[in-house]
Amino acid sequence: MKMLSVSDCYRSLHHGLIPAVPVPFGTSGEIAQSAQEQYIAYMAGQPIAGVAVWAHTGRGLLLTEQQRIQVLHSWRDGLPSDKILIAGVGCNRQSTAVVTDALDSALRMATTAIENGAQALLAYPPTHLRNSINLDALALEYHQELASLGAPVILFYLYEAAGGISYSVELLRRLFALPQVVGIKFATLDSVMTFQDVASVIRRDFPDKLLITGEDRFLGYSLMCGAQSCLIGMGSACTQLQRDLMDAHFQGRAADFLKLSRLVDDLGQSLFVAPMEGYIRRVLLALVSEGVVGLESTYDPWGPELRPSEFSEIEKVVRQVNQFESIGK
Repeated sequence: MKMLSVSDCYRSLHHGLIPAVPVPFGTSGEIAQSAQEQYIAYMAGQPIAGVAVWAHTGRGLLLTEQQRIQVLHSWRDGLPSDKILIAGVGCNRQSTAVVTDALDSALRMATTAIENGAQALLAYPPTHLRNSINLDALALEYHQELASLGAPVILFYLYEAAGGISYSVELLRRLFALPQVVGIKFATLDSVMTFQDVASVIRRDFPDKLLITGEDRFLGYSLMCGAQSCLIGMGSACTQLQRDLMDAHFQGRAADFLKLSRLVDDLGQSLFVAPMEGYIRRVLLALVSEGVVGLESTYDPWGPELRPSEFSEIEKVVRQVNQFESIGK
């Protein structure tokens, strides 16, 4: 896979669905490679524009470098050549509190991604700067350094509970002005107002930048607000359903859009509930319900314990999705 130009990346992402993929683990804490390969083979046949590895759903900042490379190589080798491969890059806030060390760590991760086949970078928010009095200037420098590597960059607005920071509108304007920036992925979860406000800024002042939704709990509405692409953890399971939702929206099929949005909302409300960090294992459990991976491959080394009833609740929603799709919507 070759690195894409910014314009090629834009075209690949526009109206595209890009699942932020999880990593199947066994209870030993090792990557379940057989399940990983089964999952990649499944996803290679789905209606996607590509995948994002090392994102929050893929525990990118918590994997070892060896695990990251293993994951990236698996997707690079198993994904069709016409699908884009995006890698999340950043710094684990717990690993360092020194600004220069954090930046160096993010640059090393980005360099590793590019050298091992990533075609674009998803820039984790620089959470290590959260309490800095010079947040805007330092965050701009962080993104400038990542952009200097030459790969297209996708900004990442992540809700604070998941390790993000709140970007000011002025900072966003300065970031959108960077030529390597393709657009911004939003995952605010419960801040509809923030999504609306930034969507308005992009539509008005930066129409050449992509608004990319990662809003699992209001996916349909985020499309209505102007999102032109989806880079989303929920897309890792029940992928066809979410592609159908996007098609209905972009083709102006309002009745279909409403039906599909209701079902997608049901899926989101079964996967994205407290404790929120449990969503990664819930996505894997949805894949078990779809027959893609086995239950033994759904361990999340960093996730919380789930209620015993959650698997059956997820199975019920996945069954509804399958029934809906089997009768031709």
